[in-house]
This record gives sequence, structure tokens and C-alpha cells, in this order.
Amino acid sequence: MATCRARVAGDSQARETASAIGDILAAVKVVIVGCGRVGSTLANDLAREGHEVAIVDISRRAFDRLEQNFSGQAILGSGIDQEILEQAGAEKADCFISVTNGDNRNIMSAQVAQEIFKIPRVMTRIYDPIRERVYREIGLYTFCPTVVGAAIARTFFESGAAEADRARHSVAASGASGGA
Repeated sequence: MATCRARVAGDSQARETASAIGDILAAVKVVIVGCGRVGSTLANDLAREGHEVAIVDISRRAFDRLEQNFSGQAILGSGIDQEILEQAGAEKADCFISVTNGDNRNIMSAQVAQEIFKIPRVMTRIYDPIRERVYREIGLYTFCPTVVGAAIARTFFESGAAEADRARHSVAASGASGGA
């Protein structure tokens, strides 16, 4: 199985920050659960760069967010369903991310990816800071937009717009087209 490699441009601080929240990955196969704003942006970016992408969502309409020429695979179903993840190619995936709007679904699908499919890089979004910390401590790679947003706001209040912009831009250093 191929391994994921981080591809980050810029200075070392930007590389460290991007690594902490999820690099744009040069992977043979990426499975994304959740085709909302984050999932669709990531799927479009990676597919456009030539990566093999499968995206799963329970809503057919969610796939409307994908570009007309999306070269990846869109799979209707639940990301906690092992058969759906098999259809997405999870058994051959190098990387996995769950970004649905539900913490429980994200946690469960990430655990399935990690424990059943043994995907080397598994990441999940958890909105609740307490739950995010707990699941990170038991071995899931997590990120919490609530904590990231609060940290940027606090930086703005304490140090002003210039420092907050630096923090915001270092978060977006991964190269995603939706970054600020």
C-alpha cells in the first residue's frame, strides 16, 4: 500500500501548522465522508490535482457541490456502513477524512476506517471540544473548528487584525482553494 506524503509549500511554521490540521495529501486513494462545504472543496481540489478520490454522503443533493468535471467517485450512502466504505475503495485507501455535520457519524466512520480497513492516515472533524480531546487521546487524529475559530478570535482580541490574519492564513496554508 502506498503511503501518504505531505505536500506543503512555504516556511517551516506554515508546514507545521498545516500538518497539525491536515495537509493536502499526495495520495493514491483518498476516501472522504461528507460532501458538505469542507468535503466537497477537498474532493474537488484533490481530484483536480489528479488524485483518486471517493466521496460518500447520505444526500444525493450534496453531490451538487462537486465540480461538473469531478473525476472522482460519488457514493450515496452512510459513511458508517462498511459495505458503502468498501464501494468507496476503503480497503485500498491511503487516507480518510470524515467531515459530516455530525460528530457521532464522524467518529464512528473514522473508527471503522482505522480499525477495520487499517487506513494509514485517518482524520475526523469533531465540533465539540471536549469530545475532540477525548477521541484524540484514544488515538484518532481529530480537528475541532470550534477550537480553531476561538483561537483565531482570541488572537484578534489580544493582538489585533494583523496577528489574527497571520493565524488564519497559516491555517489555510494547506493550499485548499477555499482557504482565506
